[in-house]
Amino acid sequence: MNNLPRVPLGVLDLAVLNDSETSAQALANTTLLAQRAEALGYARFWVAEHHNAPFLASTTPSVLIAHLAARTSHIHVGSGGVMLPNHAPLVIAEQFAMLEALHPGRIDLGIGRAPGTDPGTAAALRGISPSLAVEDFPQHVVDVLGLLGDPVSEHGMWERFSATPRPNSSPTVILLGSSDFSARLAGQLGLPFAYANHFDTGLTMVALDAYRKNFRPSESLHEPHAIVSANVLAADTAEQAAFLAAPGQLLIFGIRSGRFLPLMAPENAAVHPDLPAARRMPSNRIVGDPDSVRESIQALVQQTQADEIIVSTSAFAIADRIHSLELLAHVWQMPVAAS
Repeated sequence: MNNLPRVPLGVLDLAVLNDSETSAQALANTTLLAQRAEALGYARFWVAEHHNAPFLASTTPSVLIAHLAARTSHIHVGSGGVMLPNHAPLVIAEQFAMLEALHPGRIDLGIGRAPGTDPGTAAALRGISPSLAVEDFPQHVVDVLGLLGDPVSEHGMWERFSATPRPNSSPTVILLGSSDFSARLAGQLGLPFAYANHFDTGLTMVALDAYRKNFRPSESLHEPHAIVSANVLAADTAEQAAFLAAPGQLLIFGIRSGRFLPLMAPENAAVHPDLPAARRMPSNRIVGDPDSVRESIQALVQQTQADEIIVSTSAFAIADRIHSLELLAHVWQMPVAAS
């Protein structure tokens, strides 16, 4: 397994607030993480769209992407993802046309179908029934593609409207999903597909098989291109990694059990009464020393035949998140770009 090719690694960050941070501090940490990821040789840095979540500061990907792209020089920066049912296709096309014009060749438009929030907040964002927006999702994706200069059908919004400013290049459009719905759609449209393996739904291979079976070559992509996400936390020792992973495990346990548990300090997480139950949850989370983390990611690549892996790291302190990326970059033997 050690002879497997090293696929590119990217980073997904949610701008998570720990229990002693402000949103401004969480966003500053995301900026630091993006800059360090670029210096270490990571291929992409993505931010997500979430709403009405007190522990997440990443609500508006296009605004945050503009900031991060301006604070870095060459890493691809994008959305993991924009929740398209929350927005009019022309709005998203214009936002990402603007980003691409400002930072040519560096912008990823990852598109998701989920609301990124609760149904009530989704309705408030959209101003219409959330179910109607989701039903229109495939056509809205087609409209965004056409507005950005890549029409995949004969008719659509691009016949009447154009996304301005008109860039000299186009953002990379990638469909995201945690089921086989967007996987099939991505295949039919000839787009790259990113599967949310870090959601831990157990459907990773089902979705990837659907994507590859339904893939039709397009002008922008001749062969399937699959990106697979993973929760990853590396530390100097396995014991230290387990200690640092406890706050994130409790956070997920709280979400799954319908309770809000903030991202607490690892010292507090270690004595929290829910930690044993949180650690008993079935999980594909990758936690350990650098060599074991490398082996687990290699196993994930071998299982999924992923073309890229994108890692999400949950830890209380930004220093521990950065150190995890540093350790992984070293054992993954990344080509480090000049800083």
